[in-house]
Amino acid sequence: MTSFLRSLTPDQQVSLVFVLLFGLLLLASGVSVLLSMRERRRADGAEPSPARPHEYQALLRNSWIMALVFWVAWAAGDGFAIVLFGFVSFFILREFISLSPTRRGDHRSLVMAFFIVLPLQYALVWNREFNLFTVFVPVYVFLAIPVVSALGNDPQRFLERNAKLQWGIMVCVYGMSHVPALLLLQFPRFAGKMAFLVLFLVLVVQTCMLVQHLVARRLDKPVAPAISESFQWRSWGAGLLVGGLLGAALAGLTPFKPLPALAMALIACAAGSLGHLVMKAIKRDRGVTHWGSAGRSVTGASGMLDRVDALCFAAPVFFHSVRWNFNL
Repeated sequence: MTSFLRSLTPDQQVSLVFVLLFGLLLLASGVSVLLSMRERRRADGAEPSPARPHEYQALLRNSWIMALVFWVAWAAGDGFAIVLFGFVSFFILREFISLSPTRRGDHRSLVMAFFIVLPLQYALVWNREFNLFTVFVPVYVFLAIPVVSALGNDPQRFLERNAKLQWGIMVCVYGMSHVPALLLLQFPRFAGKMAFLVLFLVLVVQTCMLVQHLVARRLDKPVAPAISESFQWRSWGAGLLVGGLLGAALAGLTPFKPLPALAMALIACAAGSLGHLVMKAIKRDRGVTHWGSAGRSVTGASGMLDRVDALCFAAPVFFHSVRWNFNL
């Protein structure tokens, strides 16, 4: 089996991984259909099943969407992937801003965020200007945004308005832009297989989140019940453990050896799960449970940020950990 895999070209190896991934999703979708049929048979008023098949269906829909997005990004090439994730950043930033109150004095800052900062950040990724790419938003943009806002001549709630916009840019533009940046890293003897690194990140983070959610359903005493009922120290530890072990098991698909793969997976899982908790706190502050509720959103948001919020936190931490540890 190992000799067969080594005989494949990098593109064939990545294709095989996507075939396996879509096969697993098809299997999981079949299980979801069986669970939904079982739920329909419980129409006699009995206590609903604790498994809640509709929650698994929502998770599957998210997984299918993410898998398709990453497949299209890989199949179309690095340039298309950068453009694609640029549009993802645009839409999730729109969702974030649509639920944050703005004033007329913010118009210049918003134009700057959507049509100057976002394209420039992804242009830096395109040109592999990683040194400037890593400081462009947290240094230059964070200093420029309040200056542009001050020129709008509106001091009311100035600090709060600018903090919200800066936070949205940091999560939705800076964080998400690190996903396509992973495709452009250059590992020795790993050319043409950087899609594996993105898959590694997504799989370990999603697995961590899923395990944390499932374990939390059987426990009580959440750490922050007003923000999240699924974040408990034991469930969080279980998610980290499973995500880390999965990362070690997937070491063969990455440029890492098993122990470094375990460490990288733990770093990504910790950043993603804690970031998801932070985004839940922001949603509670805004009085919503989802960034965009399907079919009844009044903001124009579609809920895309709900699907990628953990990735927005995990990607930059993972990216810089990889660069620093492997001197890239």
